[in-house]
Amino acid sequence: MQKESRLVESYKLLWNNRSMEFLDGGDQKELLEQAIRRELKDELTHPRTRKQPMDKYYLAVKRIVESKLNATEQILLIKEFTLVLEEIKKES
Repeated sequence: MQKESRLVESYKLLWNNRSMEFLDGGDQKELLEQAIRRELKDELTHPRTRKQPMDKYYLAVKRIVESKLNATEQILLIKEFTLVLEEIKKES
């Protein structure tokens, strides 16, 4: 649980304008996965200007690596983005 809340906080630091609403009894890992999925699918952008998940993944990893997060947090966050990207690829 500690790891998930650290990852959620790391995500919020880098994407501070994203709303992350907790549902009653909502799981933080599930919340993080949903936020990453929305980010990779570019759901907050107009449909005609959306980028592909791989493009968004590249931009996310670049943002994470260039951030002031410590190396462990960066790796864990990149790992979560990678897992969600793999799920998106399987769905396609």
